[in-house]
Amino acid sequence: MDSKARTVTKAVIWTLLGLMVMAFVGWVMTGSWRVGGAMAGINAAVGFVTYFLYERLWSVIRWGRQDA
Repeated sequence: MDSKARTVTKAVIWTLLGLMVMAFVGWVMTGSWRVGGAMAGINAAVGFVTYFLYERLWSVIRWGRQDA
């Protein structure tokens, strides 16, 4: 099982990557860095919480694990 610190670290890195991608996509779609950045910020916040909860849920599911 991953520690909470590891889960948070993974979530932060994933969120930052998604933030950059979403800001770029938002800019391409709207032509505005401000709108694209706002879209990315909202998406990052929701994604961070969702990813953290998803990882914690899977940490208690034993199916498919090969623990040593």
